[in-house]
Amino acid sequence: MAGEVRLACFLSGPPDAPPMVLLHALGERSESWDAVRAEFDRHYRVITIDLRGHGDSDWPGEYSYELMRDDVLAALDRLGLDRITLVGHSLGGIVAYLIAQDHPDRVDRLVVEDVPLPYRRERPVPERPDWPVPFDWPVVPAMITQSGEPNPDWWDRLSKITAPTLLVAGGADSHVPREQLDAVAARVPRCTLLTIPVGHHVHDAAPAEFAAAVLSFLRTGD
Repeated sequence: MAGEVRLACFLSGPPDAPPMVLLHALGERSESWDAVRAEFDRHYRVITIDLRGHGDSDWPGEYSYELMRDDVLAALDRLGLDRITLVGHSLGGIVAYLIAQDHPDRVDRLVVEDVPLPYRRERPVPERPDWPVPFDWPVVPAMITQSGEPNPDWWDRLSKITAPTLLVAGGADSHVPREQLDAVAARVPRCTLLTIPVGHHVHDAAPAEFAAAVLSFLRTGD
């Protein structure tokens, strides 16, 4: 339970290993990390979380990046986790940025996969599909709408992130503009920008390379 929202959290790896929290992309769930989880399990106590509106967590109908940030922080408190290695992909990466900039004391290392913070832009909201989806559809228009009108303070507060940070870019096959990732890397004080040119879903398309890059970064620390 994270506040009034119940989050599904899945634990793997040695109980006495340092904690690593994985946050998934929009419309996905904890299982999206399965391709790399076993490798991380060798070194970390891995906690994968279904964000609100996704998977086995509650679908409350109210969605924002700030609510997801607060949900994750409440889950960390409930699990007794003080400092963590935090890894986020896409939506989960944005939530990870907010946690790291607002609560830098909670994040020991930060890894973000192929996403900048939201920036002002026109982005159409897709229509709901005719078939069932494994997440609460209102999360899609809510996050797309907020992404188009983001809080400008978020970019300014990137400088508040104290954790050594690895930003993994997906290269030319990703829809994410490289200049936006460069802008993040320029603002985060201790940020390494690495490209694995396989598109937006790096950890799925190149799991061995992604896991090796993350673990190498975590071993060196900077």
